[in-house]
Amino acid sequence: MEPKPFLLDVREPWEYAAGHVPGARLIPLGELEQRVSEVPRDRPVLAICHSGQRSLAAAGYLIQLGYTDIQNVDGGTAAWIERGYPVET
Repeated sequence: MEPKPFLLDVREPWEYAAGHVPGARLIPLGELEQRVSEVPRDRPVLAICHSGQRSLAAAGYLIQLGYTDIQNVDGGTAAWIERGYPVET
């Protein structure tokens, strides 16, 4: 069985508080370098932000560190909400 992906939300705390994908872990992009040990290496990582730009940067950074199973969530939280998927506040 595939391990459950780790959903990494790299937005700012106020954005996360306004609504996030259920189960997402908040590590703002500006804190990722200091908190990278919180991102697991033993399961897939899905990086998400508001529109996809910050999460793309986060994914690139993690790939530089040797993470292999990482994907950027295209369209980010905005697209998630637009499609009617659930959010937590």
